[in-house]
Amino acid sequence: MDVAHGVAIDSADDLRALLGDVMPRAAAKERVVLHQRDREWLAASPFCIISTSAADGTCDASPKGDPPGFTLVLDDSTIAIPERPGNRRADGYLNILSNPHVGLLYLIPGRTETLRINGRARLLRDAPYFDRMVVKGHRPILSIEVDIEQIFFHCAKAFLRSNLWKPETWNPDVLPSHAKLIKEVQSTPETLEQLEEYYGESYLKRLYNQ
Repeated sequence: MDVAHGVAIDSADDLRALLGDVMPRAAAKERVVLHQRDREWLAASPFCIISTSAADGTCDASPKGDPPGFTLVLDDSTIAIPERPGNRRADGYLNILSNPHVGLLYLIPGRTETLRINGRARLLRDAPYFDRMVVKGHRPILSIEVDIEQIFFHCAKAFLRSNLWKPETWNPDVLPSHAKLIKEVQSTPETLEQLEEYYGESYLKRLYNQ
């Protein structure tokens, strides 16, 4: 089917004809319970991305980060992720309330592979294990418990193609500061100077405060 910007793929058969069959090793790599290496990866990972979708299909992908091991392994097929103070939009959490399916992508800085987990999530306002999630004296606001339905290690190609972990390719100043971006793309009552102060050194001090 021709669309405004090209020729669309509109069936699974068309897609498979274009991509080819799944490679046997890729098809066989899915697991449903945590391997010891999965546990070790989670213990070393300080960062993940949580993807969610509401019942109406609207989607969200949200980053979560804390000291390595912030995701707790509760048993062979259940993990828990703490929530810290944020902007209170709660897009992903609202999605979970209407559709529990989630996708997680765990990174370890410098590693070009990732650990992928798909499953069903629920939100908890409190649990005994919250005491194990304390960082700098602060318990989590809530946790996301995920019953694992699929887990596997993902290959390195995307990270290798992007040179993501090569500092010589980094250019963080290619765009203005975050404060300037905010001032340019949305209407705010704060002045640029006030936004620069808000996102400055004091921002680090508020990471775990309400």
